[in-house]
Amino acid sequence: MFLYKIQKMANRTILLIGARTGIGRATCERLLEENANIIVAGRQNDPWFSENGIHFVDFDATSDELPTSDLPDELNGLVYFPGSINLKPLRGLKDDDLLEDFRLNALGAFKTIKATQSALKKGSGSIVLFSTVAVQQGMPFHTSVAAAKGAIEGMTRSLAAEFAPSIRVNAIAPSLVDTPLAGQILSNEKRIEASNERHPLKRVGRPEDIANMVIYLLSDASSWVSGQIMSVDGGMSTLRV
Repeated sequence: MFLYKIQKMANRTILLIGARTGIGRATCERLLEENANIIVAGRQNDPWFSENGIHFVDFDATSDELPTSDLPDELNGLVYFPGSINLKPLRGLKDDDLLEDFRLNALGAFKTIKATQSALKKGSGSIVLFSTVAVQQGMPFHTSVAAAKGAIEGMTRSLAAEFAPSIRVNAIAPSLVDTPLAGQILSNEKRIEASNERHPLKRVGRPEDIANMVIYLLSDASSWVSGQIMSVDGGMSTLRV
């Protein structure tokens, strides 16, 4: 009941980048409940989008310029979902690994925001980006992805200052979430149980855990929140139990 009251997203136009599965799909489902107008830009269309009245735009964040001619002149929100889990020891990392992670996680977000800045300003928009708990926590084998997501955290704070007060910018820093992206890490019951036990709340995240925070940051409930890195991580970043 409380969530219903604070999240008035009806008729707002939200652009989601890369929202076909996992947290992106869960966010779509929540926005549909809120009667928002949803546009998804990504590499792969899905019949589910058209079935639910979601407009799809073909877009590869690693190589394409966002086709703004296919977008409205006014946007109320932008969420950039593309990310990677590239876990390797330093000796196994190559220059191209870091460049690929940076291109997908940080440069893609930069290009998307730059392309939609005017539309978001017209719509008093909210931008939601994604970091990872590994930026602040320090975890082995996360050098490449933590470096790329660290750039996202810096971008979040800098752009929040630059765009204030017309556009809010925040990021979410999750721990491990049960999505296709994490499929290799959560590939069997033993790995799932080990991952559950690493978290103070004794479970890995669910897509809806993160989607709930996305909706909050897009809504007027967070109208006095900008430049923040929101930890949604089962207590991983702060608790020792």
